[in-house]
Amino acid sequence: MAQVKGCAHGSGSHAGLRPCLASATARPRAWLLLEHPGPWPERIEWLGLPIIAEAERHGVRTQLIRRTGRRRAAHPIQMYAGWSGPGPWLEGRVLEDPAELAELDLAAVARGLRPGFGTPVDHPLFLLCTHGKRNVCCATTGAPLARQLAGRFPETVWETSHVGGDRFAANLVCLPHGLYYGELDAAHADAAVRAYLRGEVVLDRFRGRAGLPEPAQAAEHFVRQRTGLLGVDEVTVESVTGSGPFTALVSAGGSRWSGTVEPIEFPASSGGVCDDTVQTYQIRDLALHSEAALV
Repeated sequence: MAQVKGCAHGSGSHAGLRPCLASATARPRAWLLLEHPGPWPERIEWLGLPIIAEAERHGVRTQLIRRTGRRRAAHPIQMYAGWSGPGPWLEGRVLEDPAELAELDLAAVARGLRPGFGTPVDHPLFLLCTHGKRNVCCATTGAPLARQLAGRFPETVWETSHVGGDRFAANLVCLPHGLYYGELDAAHADAAVRAYLRGEVVLDRFRGRAGLPEPAQAAEHFVRQRTGLLGVDEVTVESVTGSGPFTALVSAGGSRWSGTVEPIEFPASSGGVCDDTVQTYQIRDLALHSEAALV
């Protein structure tokens, strides 16, 4: 069994001193959230729950979730299904028996279709990674933030299992859009939550949007930085081509921008376990491509 990773918390780790842009998980846009009080093993598939394997087979990302502080018994449990692609949505349902999950159409969720298994959720969800068995940093940095945010936004904040990017703990995911933030402290976490509640992003500590390739996440970031457009739906990456460097075409506020996105390395800052070299991106030749975005 793999050992739990530690962290020396060297200079630059979890302090916002390294770039974390374009580091959101690139594969899933479909989500399954299952309340589970814990303890969580290092890898959630080790729980042996059939629904986790089934979700993986359909390309749906499963996250275990739990409330902060005193945790209720195993049943009933809250579940959510969601989609972070075009037309994002969330559905939720309280399960008296986990066997009810057999009725969930995971194939529909994977295609971005509402399964009708639960009721529409009209408020966002905020997931703070506190998965200490996966990486101790996630517990030591994420758990205090989860408690603080839960005190301010009690109905929307959950602790969650591994979301990817332990080196960027504390990590926050905003659903349904799948926006990732990392290297958060209390002030930056509060700013990210409040921005999302008003339909915006904050570029400081913004890791990117789940379900997009990393170069596309970088292109979105740089166009937002250039234009000042912060609305969640104001900037859309139309295409990214090439194999590095990449050519990006982005629509933003009724205009189109083009540029060349290149991967670069941000060097390690010390010998700490979480201070390994980080890949990041830069953009060249970012320019206004046309005044009106094509539909």
